[in-house]
Amino acid sequence: MTVNLKRLDDAFNLEASNQDGLTVQTDGSPAIGGRNNGMRPMELVLAAVGSCSSIDIILLLKKQRQDLQDLRIAVSGQRKDAEPRTFTAIQVAYEFVGKLDEKKVERACRLSMEKLCSVSLMLKAGGVIITWDYKIVPA
Repeated sequence: MTVNLKRLDDAFNLEASNQDGLTVQTDGSPAIGGRNNGMRPMELVLAAVGSCSSIDIILLLKKQRQDLQDLRIAVSGQRKDAEPRTFTAIQVAYEFVGKLDEKKVERACRLSMEKLCSVSLMLKAGGVIITWDYKIVPA
């Protein structure tokens, strides 16, 4: 797996592209001279946690023939005050919409966060505390 980055301006705006030609832009904060043209790198880490675990969960619920109509995820993180400002803790809040078996939803979340999601597992191996919760909203 390779991702290539190219600089788009004279500051911090970059475009990352993968082998399929898909792209995402990143940028630095205005406080350091960025222009808000893309997500910050640490925001992308949070997005990676949410999107990685959602793939696991959606696949597991589909296999169990659950009627998942929507899934919304809020991922927040706390960082060290000192440099390097790495994450110390991340919280993942899942909101499922549909007629779903609560035990199956809980199990899918647990399997993803404890055994399947490579992004979360990598961060945990580095000492980041990751917690999660969920709620089900009827369709």
